[in-house]
Amino acid sequence: MDNQKLFVSSHAPYWHNGSSLSAKSYNIMLAALPAVIMGISQYGAPALGVIGLSVSVAMITELIMNVLMKRQVSIGNCNAAVIGLLFAMMLPAATPWWAVLTGAVVAIVLGKEVFGGTGANPFNPVLVAIALLMLSWQGIMNFDEALANYDLGFIMNYPLATLKYFGVSAASEFSAFDLLMGRQSGGIGATFGLGLIIGGIYLILRGMIRWEVSVSFLAGIFVTALLFNAADPEKYATPIFHLLTGYTLIGAFFLATEDSSSPVNLVPMLIYGVGAGFLTVLIRNIGAFVDGVVFAILLMNVASPLLDKIRPKAFGKGIEHA
Repeated sequence: MDNQKLFVSSHAPYWHNGSSLSAKSYNIMLAALPAVIMGISQYGAPALGVIGLSVSVAMITELIMNVLMKRQVSIGNCNAAVIGLLFAMMLPAATPWWAVLTGAVVAIVLGKEVFGGTGANPFNPVLVAIALLMLSWQGIMNFDEALANYDLGFIMNYPLATLKYFGVSAASEFSAFDLLMGRQSGGIGATFGLGLIIGGIYLILRGMIRWEVSVSFLAGIFVTALLFNAADPEKYATPIFHLLTGYTLIGAFFLATEDSSSPVNLVPMLIYGVGAGFLTVLIRNIGAFVDGVVFAILLMNVASPLLDKIRPKAFGKGIEHA
C-alpha cells in the first residue's frame, strides 16, 4: 500500500477551450495595428520611438518585478507588451523619454504587480499611468502644446480643447469624416477612428472582448451628449463629435473592456458601460478636464466589484418545498 500512488484530481473546470492569455494579447496588438501604423505614418520616428520605449520598459519592468516578488516569469504572455503599447498609443508623439519611462513603470508596478500580477488588478494599468501624467505634468498631455511643431496638412488643434475653450462654433470646423480618418491631433494611436473601430469589431468577432461593454459605453456617450446638445446646441457639441474625438474609441474597445477591471455579468456590464459613457461627457462638458474618458473608466473600475453582485435569481430559489 505504501508504494501505491494516490488519485489526484484538479478543481473545475475540467474542459479547456484552448484559449490563452498570450493569444489574446497577440490579437489585441493586431487589432491596434491600423491605428498604430497611422500614428507612425503621421508623426514619424518620434512616434515609433515612444512606442518602442514604452513596450520595452513595460516588459523589462514586469520581468524585474517577477524576480523581486519571486513569481513565475510572465512576460511570455505579452500582457505587459499590450499595456506598454496601449499606454504609448495615448501619448503625444513628442512625449519626453523620461515621461514614457515613468508611465510605463507606474502602469506595471502600481497598476498591476502590487495587486498580485496579471488578472488581479482592480484598475486598468494603462489608465493609472495616464491619469498620473495628466495630474502631475499637464503640459505633457496638452496635445496643442506638445504637437505645436507639427504641420500635417490639417487643423492641428486638439478638437476637445477647441470645444472646451473656444466653443461649438470653433469645434464645428472639424468634419466628421476628417475625425474618422484621423485628421486630428491627439495620441499616437487614438486619432484614427476608422482603424480603432475595425480593430474593435475584430476583437468582438474573435470573442476577445465583450460587445456589451463597448456598445453600452458608446451608447452612454451618445445619449448623454444628445441630451446636452438638445438643451443648448450653441454650447454643447453633437454626439458624433464626442464619439469621434479624444480617447472615446480606444476607450470603448481597448480600455473599458480590460478583463480584470470590468464586470463579467450581462446587466453589470451594461451599467458599467453606460455609466462610463455618462461620466465621460459630464467631465468633458462641465468638468475641469478636457477629456473625461480616463477618469470615467477609472471611476467605473472602482464600482465594478459592486456591480458584479447584481445577478439573476438562482434557479429554484424561493420555491417552497413540502
